[in-house]
Amino acid sequence: MRKIFLALAATAALVTAAFGAARDSDGETPRVISVSVKSESPVHQHVTLGLNKATIVQLDVDARDVLVANPEIVDAVVRTPRRIILLAQKSGQTNAFFFDGAGRQILSLDIRVEKDVTDLSTLIKKDMPGSDIKVSAMNDNVVLSGKVENALQSTRAQDIAGRFAGDPAKVVNMLQVGSSEQVMLKVRIAEMQRSVAKQFGVDASAAMQAAGVPIALSTTNQFGLLGHALNDLSGGQVGSVCPQAFTPQVTKTITSTTASGDQTVTTVTNGVPDVLQTITATAAPIISAATNTSIPCTSPNNVQGVIKALEVVGLVHMLAEPNLTAVSGETAKFLAGGEFPVPAGRDSQGNISISFKQFGVGLSFTPVVLSAGRISLQLSTEVSELTNTGAYTLQGSTPGSGLVIPALSVRRAETTIELPSGGSFAVAGLMQHNTKQVIEGFPGVKDMPILGALFRSRDFQNDETELVVLVTAYLVRPTTEAKLAAPTDGFVAPADVETILLGRLNAIYKKGTAPISPQDKVGFIVQ
Repeated sequence: MRKIFLALAATAALVTAAFGAARDSDGETPRVISVSVKSESPVHQHVTLGLNKATIVQLDVDARDVLVANPEIVDAVVRTPRRIILLAQKSGQTNAFFFDGAGRQILSLDIRVEKDVTDLSTLIKKDMPGSDIKVSAMNDNVVLSGKVENALQSTRAQDIAGRFAGDPAKVVNMLQVGSSEQVMLKVRIAEMQRSVAKQFGVDASAAMQAAGVPIALSTTNQFGLLGHALNDLSGGQVGSVCPQAFTPQVTKTITSTTASGDQTVTTVTNGVPDVLQTITATAAPIISAATNTSIPCTSPNNVQGVIKALEVVGLVHMLAEPNLTAVSGETAKFLAGGEFPVPAGRDSQGNISISFKQFGVGLSFTPVVLSAGRISLQLSTEVSELTNTGAYTLQGSTPGSGLVIPALSVRRAETTIELPSGGSFAVAGLMQHNTKQVIEGFPGVKDMPILGALFRSRDFQNDETELVVLVTAYLVRPTTEAKLAAPTDGFVAPADVETILLGRLNAIYKKGTAPISPQDKVGFIVQ
């Protein structure tokens, strides 16, 4: 009885080894697989082999023939009738059949060849001890499953697996982040623009007579920087120039009456007669009279001047604070502005097609929570406005039918930064200072020390711009609606009587205080 019990125990141990020898507790294929095939029916097992590795199949009976369905995946080498070596040569699946000397099938193996990820799993667990990552292989691919604490561990595990597989595309990342992280981004865009324009010019004209010859001189100095005066109506005038000094015109009116009574009125301008009217009368004496109607010129030698002096100072202050919240790894976009139409072409019928361009305050960012104290932000922010500088004009077929397409003045910043929750960065800054100055005048005379100022004009322009983009990131969690506030909280439209008699545009109540409904039935009331 003792011998029979020992034999049964040995048989049970072999059977247990036969069905549990495919993998050990760590998932690694053992180097030696012991299979008991003394039963009457053939034994069937599933075996997973590591790529480019060998496994020994140990039998308790003699095997004569071994048949492998796909020798390119697994090659079988019979060392002895009871010891067969399986060589994994290529990833894939196949099966093998073992026959004894009588031709009876004693064993069949379903074999799957894949990369051995035991070392990879050990490395990941050692590098990230707090995570629960399971590594498995599927043909040439590596599959990561389980749960990690944050996105940084998921990215790090994927990078390690990509190095192991030789190609990041062969890594299937099925890891789940333990908690969903949401990031609120607060962006402050502050800009100050200061512009100064100064213009000073003198337009002088003089008239004189020298030896009976009239001489006229004049200077009209343009402003070369802007191309025109900021205000043509500004300035002052000194002196008065006699018109006859430039082109002296003497106009005489001559009225003559002949003996027959015909009366003729003639005007003579600078010696050129012009008969205006002839009147016939019966009889009258001969009368001839001449009247000088030219404007008298008491001071023919005179000088006049117009001084154009103007200064313009402008200051522009702009502050935008877009706030946006997004889940870690997702992209969020924000735009406060508008779109303006731009002709894009013509269709087959000749109609103009329109496309729209955005302008205003725009924000786009993709947050990735690397850890509790690190947030990676891929940020793109933009501030744009319509401007006439650089605008394009399309001429129409008829005068006045043109189209002006405005241009955009853009301040844009695109960057990637890392910062902790509550931390801030100045991601962009611009300090721009442009100074332009043009002096125009009469050559030679404008360079005179003092009198030269009367023959030249000065055009000066100074533009200063300072721009700063500040970014602050916060890790946020959902809350209740009662803890949130809106700009419209506490606003109540006044009744018509309050608006008409008291001039009120709104009534403000403390938060939590119910507004009093208007009692006056004036106009339309929505309740």
